[in-house]
Amino acid sequence: MDSGKAAYADSGADGDRADRPVFEAVIRPHRSLGPQGFRIVMILLCLASIVASLPFAVLGFWPVVGFFGLDFLGLYLAFRINYRQGQSFEVLVLTPIRLLLTKVSHRGEARQWLFNPLWTRLDRREDDEFGLQELALVSRGQHVVIAHDLSPPERESLAAAFGRALSDVKRGF
Repeated sequence: MDSGKAAYADSGADGDRADRPVFEAVIRPHRSLGPQGFRIVMILLCLASIVASLPFAVLGFWPVVGFFGLDFLGLYLAFRINYRQGQSFEVLVLTPIRLLLTKVSHRGEARQWLFNPLWTRLDRREDDEFGLQELALVSRGQHVVIAHDLSPPERESLAAAFGRALSDVKRGF
């Protein structure tokens, strides 16, 4: 479930039927550039900065060389911040008696919401051109957005699978 996408699993854990998960999903932001790709991009950017700044250094325009270095440093820091924020995730666990949503930030701070599945509905906000834009759990005045980091097709897939599981729980299996 570490693929960077939503992962769904029907759990067959032993124990009481009421505590056995009917649906589980771990939702992580998608990262298209892995660690090896990051190294390659940084090496290519460094080489391009060096090659582009050499003529300025030869002509005696030293400050320009420093600005090329600052550009490289800025891009490096932006990538690092992006990767750090990519460590956040959400865990969605549905059992016949409870729905637990846990959101963990990139700093490791966790927030949890506990819902009664019988009183919870899945709220969708769709755009004709761009697809499913927002997915939220709504129950007794609470409105919590889930799967914010997924693309619209991935969000649609999660909504279909989770919607089926939620309706199964409401029907009593």
